[in-house]
Amino acid sequence: MVASDVKSPVHSVKLSSMVPAKVTGNNTVHELASMDLAMKLHYLRGLYFFRSDAVQGLTISDLKKPMSQWLELYPATSGRIRRSESEKPVVKCNDSGVRIVEARCDKSLDEWLAATKEEEDGGWELQDLLVHSQILGPDLGFSPLIYVQFTWFECGGICVGLSWAHVLGDAFSASSFINMWGQIMAGRAPPKSLRAPIPKRSAFPDTAPSTVKRVDPVGDSWLVVNDCQLETYSVHLTPQQLDDITSRCRSYGESKVSHFELLSASIWKSLLKIRGDGGPKVVTICANNVHREVNRLPSNSMDLRRAEVNSSAAEAEVSDLARLITEAADENGLIEEMVGKDDGKLDFVAYGANLTFVNLEGADVYGLELKGQKPIFADYRISGVGDEGVVLVLPGPENGDEKGGGGFGRTVTMVLPKAQMAQFKKMINETWGISP
Repeated sequence: MVASDVKSPVHSVKLSSMVPAKVTGNNTVHELASMDLAMKLHYLRGLYFFRSDAVQGLTISDLKKPMSQWLELYPATSGRIRRSESEKPVVKCNDSGVRIVEARCDKSLDEWLAATKEEEDGGWELQDLLVHSQILGPDLGFSPLIYVQFTWFECGGICVGLSWAHVLGDAFSASSFINMWGQIMAGRAPPKSLRAPIPKRSAFPDTAPSTVKRVDPVGDSWLVVNDCQLETYSVHLTPQQLDDITSRCRSYGESKVSHFELLSASIWKSLLKIRGDGGPKVVTICANNVHREVNRLPSNSMDLRRAEVNSSAAEAEVSDLARLITEAADENGLIEEMVGKDDGKLDFVAYGANLTFVNLEGADVYGLELKGQKPIFADYRISGVGDEGVVLVLPGPENGDEKGGGGFGRTVTMVLPKAQMAQFKKMINETWGISP
């Protein structure tokens, strides 16, 4: 956090609300699926940075004007949490709206990005100023599920910050949601309605899932309580750096594993070295395993899978760990059964119950356009992470940097126990051959 005696570079904050263009039908309720409820203590924070020419001539009124039409497509996003007669949480689609935050920053966009690169945590303590860090509760019935923050930099550039309650849907859903706002603002006709996702049929084996952990009841304050302090470390890899890491980590040239699997395996290997017999021997893999239809309503449709290394974990090669990640066992059915049988009244942690690797390589995080221009940088992170930590692998900007070659790089954001972070950063930087 920024110290209280230091003037914040982000100031002149104003709050307002936007509601759907048309009134939603009386007593419309969005029922929350078991996977939604398993994610209810987690939040997504997205940041989109645009240079001044992408917003030149645009006012806050221009940015807000398409929102009523936008929100009409997503009734649940303007709703509020209520409890049914059985005490199960639901979303009452009562058109209470999303909260809009307007702010000013006394730095230029380039100064801001440079300052965040100098921070050991990848600048996320600074970045927190650009996205509203809401949680749901303690007054659940009055807590907005979404905040959109517009922060204008001194140079005329802008950051669009999205704060999204994970109970609504995963990062694929959140990015599609904000991308739709950009499309409507660009004058593209929105669909008349969005399709509801088709639920997958999952098997319910007679075992308990290890990819989520039950926690003490949180009541109406939906927030994870940690037993250890976590720290964030973010690395931006160019396409050339990815190629170099691939050559360093792959034992065999014919090995067909994704960048996500290689990066995750090398992080897993580093932590096994650091922790020794203390693990982490079991990890969670969170990956997209459904065809994402165009114009689909938000949902939590990512698979949570379990991967485990045997007792000789310290001797495992990166290629072995990558194979285990590829072969991880799906536990969605187990989670749905466990969460569903108690009508959503119990509380769980998914991200950080085990060390969790989240594959967002296929998410369209650069799909938001303003005046036909994509953000120069976009990033997501997860708030409300359990003690074992989480790793997100996202696409980076095209070309990475002027020396990065063609294609797209990756942004790897790691939230891990602070006690191990200094040793981990040194080890992973050496493994990947990058300068800290």
